[in-house]
This record gives sequence, C-alpha cells and structure tokens, in this order.
Amino acid sequence: MLASARRLFTTTGYAATSVAQIAADAGVNVDTVYASVGRKPQLLLAVIDMALGSSQHPVPAEDRDYVKTVRAAATAREKLSIYVQALARLMPEVTPLFAALRQAALTDPECARVRDEVANRRAANMRLFAADLRATGELRGDLSDDEVADLVWVTNAPEFFDLVAARGRTPAQYADLLADLWTRTLLVR
Repeated sequence: MLASARRLFTTTGYAATSVAQIAADAGVNVDTVYASVGRKPQLLLAVIDMALGSSQHPVPAEDRDYVKTVRAAATAREKLSIYVQALARLMPEVTPLFAALRQAALTDPECARVRDEVANRRAANMRLFAADLRATGELRGDLSDDEVADLVWVTNAPEFFDLVAARGRTPAQYADLLADLWTRTLLVR
C-alpha cells in the first residue's frame, strides 16, 4: 500500500490521488488502507518517513542509517559531512512530497496538522543534532544549541532546497553549500 501511495503521490500528485486509487494499485480494498495506515494525510506522512528512511516502510528518525552514522562520527566536521551527503541524496525525493503536504495543508485541516507535526519533529531532531555537535567540543561557544538547531533546521528545509535547485544547483552543489555554510557559521575555526 505504501509503495503504491508513494508512486502515485510522486507521479500523479497528492491532490489528484485518491485513497481508492492507492487501494486499487496495491490490490487491497479501501478499508484495508484506512485500517492499516489511516486517511490520506497519514499515508503521505508514512510515505515521507519511508523516503527519509530509504526503506519500504516508515522509519523513525533515530533508526535511520544516516542518523546512526552521524551520531557515531567522532568530529563535528565528519557529522556535518555525513549529514549533508544524506541530504543531497534525500532532498530530490522528499521535497516534492513536502510540497504536496504544504499545498494540501492550505485546504485540509488534517494535512495542516500533519505539516505542523512534521515541522515540530524536524525542529526537535535538529536540537538533538545540535547537542550531538556540541558534544564534539567544536561548536562556537557563543551559539546556543537552539541557535545551532534553528540555523540547521532552516537551511535543511525542503523549501531551501527548492530555492537552491531553482538557481540551477545540483544536489551535490547543495550539499557543498550546506557544508561550507554550516562549517563557517557553526564551528570554531
């Protein structure tokens, strides 16, 4: 079901895709979709968590391979490098999904709730990332963890990726830009 939802959301678009189409594509009935995952906004959230986890099922942030690799890295520069490489790989895939969620949130209160939930999760994850960077001893002392988290949160947002891509930059160039920005802004020289 989730693979069908992912395919239809990315090819047909969120608004043009019905739960009945997802069920038909998956070879199940609509009640199975609702019972297994939920309404269409929950399907989109599950698809986003699949894409971010590079998996065929939703993966919580702390269980994603790249997050584990970032946390295991010894230095802040290594952590930043691993993270930007993951973003370069993931953003082309998840940015259209986040755009669909933003658009649907304009008219669907449940989508607006899911959008806000995702934003809050991202912000909380960036605070964990900031604390992980702080533990290396390489962050600037004049920046709080909240300031570090907010800067990373804003610049790793799908909207930021869209803006960079609109200027003709590739995902690799986006990653290089983030690595340079974060290293110069966040780390002790």
